[in-house]
Amino acid sequence: MRARFMVVAVAALLAGCTVGPNYVAPEMAVPLAFVGPQASVGTSVDPARWWSAFGDSQLDGLVERALKGNPDIAIAASRVRQARLQEIVARSQGLPSVNASASPSHIEFSKNAGLSSIARAFSGGTGAGGAGSTGGSTGGIALPGSGITTYSVGFDASWELDLFGGVRRSTEGARARTEAAVWSKRDAAVTLAAEVAQAYFALRLDQAQIATIEGEIVRQRRALEIAGNTAKVGLVPPIDVTRQRASITSTEARAEPVRADVDVRMHALAILLGEPPATLMSELAAPSVAPLGVPTIPAGLPSELLRRRPDIRAAERDLAASTADIGVAVADMYPKFSLTGMSQLISTALGNLFSGDSLQLTASGAAQFPLLDWGRRKSTVKSREEDREQAYLRYRSTVLQALRDVEDPLAQIAAERRRNAALQRAVVDAQSSAKAAESQYRTGFVAQTTLLNAETDVLTAREQLVSSDAQLRQLTVALFKALGGGWKQAE
Repeated sequence: MRARFMVVAVAALLAGCTVGPNYVAPEMAVPLAFVGPQASVGTSVDPARWWSAFGDSQLDGLVERALKGNPDIAIAASRVRQARLQEIVARSQGLPSVNASASPSHIEFSKNAGLSSIARAFSGGTGAGGAGSTGGSTGGIALPGSGITTYSVGFDASWELDLFGGVRRSTEGARARTEAAVWSKRDAAVTLAAEVAQAYFALRLDQAQIATIEGEIVRQRRALEIAGNTAKVGLVPPIDVTRQRASITSTEARAEPVRADVDVRMHALAILLGEPPATLMSELAAPSVAPLGVPTIPAGLPSELLRRRPDIRAAERDLAASTADIGVAVADMYPKFSLTGMSQLISTALGNLFSGDSLQLTASGAAQFPLLDWGRRKSTVKSREEDREQAYLRYRSTVLQALRDVEDPLAQIAAERRRNAALQRAVVDAQSSAKAAESQYRTGFVAQTTLLNAETDVLTAREQLVSSDAQLRQLTVALFKALGGGWKQAE
């Protein structure tokens, strides 16, 4: 027995190998620098909590709550746990399996069996059990017409030798898929944080627009009072009062769709947090008091994206898993060798079941050689190779998309900053024009239409400036997301 196992061990050492291609991480050619302009000096923001750079504690709390309560994050975490369990399953396939068994059995032999007449002849014609027999066996040998009871307990072990590395490749692929699931979870966290921040800034934009409109309504009502007093003394016709009142009504109507949009934004935020839609209605009803900052973040080098972006890391791990799958399919084309051993205690009586004389040992080996499968195994290998090619193309596409994700907000932020500066000047000019028009209208030097147009210009300029401020914040969020911020390496 020892010699046989030694032969098997030597054969395993000589023939053991891991078939299939070895994985080599792909090298992607990326530009040396981004085309879009970026800040020359960065900030000290923690990449794992980039949203804190905006200086809004309410936003900080919303993002943290979303990362804990969002169902998509919980699903991603479940997939990580599932992948780790699959890794255990793959690894266990290369180890021996051991089972314990215990069974009693009883056989009652037929009295009319072919041996009955011979048994009666040798037993004096009374049957195997003799006169008055109860049908039970007492000597461990049962003749026709009697029975035998057997008891057995023992262990059996089986082991399929992984001579060609199929199990090792399967374990390698399962490990890569676990790592891909971890990176996918981090990518989900990056995406979720960005969605919460953008929804929050959109909400604050709506509230700022409402505040702008309400401020303009207050100013227009003051102008209505002036128009009424001027009409009383006959300096302007009464129709001017009606026109001013109509302007106020139009401005009030302008705010109503924005008020509805505020509720919609709150509902969306609550869902991102994993809470019922109306949860945040009272919490976020008041507009933000502190001015929201817009951090300036340098994009760094394009090559850093390959390390920072969770979706790129996940795509690379999927490529590694697909490469390992080829080895699993190739190993299936080679012979399979297995060993089986069994150790049992068997007896017809419980009293001596656990004695040395009841021990029974069995050992066997088996080999299976693939001969004819009509091209199934070769086609499986080719299919796995196509899977790897698709995984590589997905990885390449992810890298290219990541570069674009950074270039787009860089260009947009630079343009929006210039637009924002121009809008600030436009607001100052519009306010000066409106103030001059109001003074001239009081003295009757200009028509009311001039004043109304000036008021409209002020409102439009203010709304555009508020929208530009929000756009800068949302573009900055998009840049943070594109850079892969928002996950912890130590996770």
